[in-house]
Amino acid sequence: MQIPVSAPRKYLAAAFSVLALRAAVLGMLRAGAPAALMSLALLSGGHASAAPLVVAHRGGTGDAPENTLTAIRSALKNQADVLWITVQISSDGVPVLYRPANVAALSDGQGLVNTLTLAQLQQLNVGHAFSRNDADGQKTYPYRAQALQMPTLQEALRLIPKSVPILIDLKQLPAAPLVAAVAQVLGQEQAWDRIRVYSTEAEILRLMANYPQARLFESRDATRDRLSSVALSGACEKPPSAGSWVGMEFERTVTVVEKFTLGEGTSVVKARWWTPAAVSCFKTHPDVKIVLFGIDSAAAYQAAEALGIDHVMTDSPRKMKTIRATK
Repeated sequence: MQIPVSAPRKYLAAAFSVLALRAAVLGMLRAGAPAALMSLALLSGGHASAAPLVVAHRGGTGDAPENTLTAIRSALKNQADVLWITVQISSDGVPVLYRPANVAALSDGQGLVNTLTLAQLQQLNVGHAFSRNDADGQKTYPYRAQALQMPTLQEALRLIPKSVPILIDLKQLPAAPLVAAVAQVLGQEQAWDRIRVYSTEAEILRLMANYPQARLFESRDATRDRLSSVALSGACEKPPSAGSWVGMEFERTVTVVEKFTLGEGTSVVKARWWTPAAVSCFKTHPDVKIVLFGIDSAAAYQAAEALGIDHVMTDSPRKMKTIRATK
């Protein structure tokens, strides 16, 4: 990821100072200092209240083969509050749960998802690549002997209790057939009110917005631009509108590019850009919901809670259940 920067060097220095301060605070949290937690909560403008809800990333990709009914059942058993699933369509237009473009990434097959029919996709074992270490530290592949079928969106909707919200990540281009097929299933299953749609593709969000029932995340570009603005200039420009949902990684390696007359300079930074100032900006309207991606440790969960984050997305609901029980 690159963030073009034409601002003076003083803003870069200010940004790095903010990131350093955030890192220092997180270090205190890791050390278990209660005062640090309290101070961070106060600095966040009073947003820290309820503990963050847990979102199971791809159904809990650390606990079971991702985007499978097995993963979904595991996430529900481990008390995930929200399910995140990834959706593409088959060549015959059926929405299915799968993330990579090519089925070879996770299954025992070959080919792009949208070049294979549903019947062909459901002949594959989508648990083929999932591995665990046994008691001796040896890598094992438990689902090669017990194959898992690629589920349809309809099957997932019917499995997940209606009380559990679902975040759908739409991952495929071209956008139009994907959006139309997903919208059709959501209508048939009367599931619009359970769903919120995320995508890194602006065209997918634009087309989905044509459906009046659709509830969408803010575009990733808008979220990243605002986080960068707060970090680099301290300015809260165009905060999200009331009721918006936003999602971004808790920390992210970014490349800051400064343009010169005769060239450019770059700095690579591990940006912990969800500072108290950033949260306050995004929470200009208190009903804005923030989802932090990549929360997989007790320290990260505690930091998110202190900041007043609404939802944390984790690869392991099983691990997060233990973290929440012992905090």
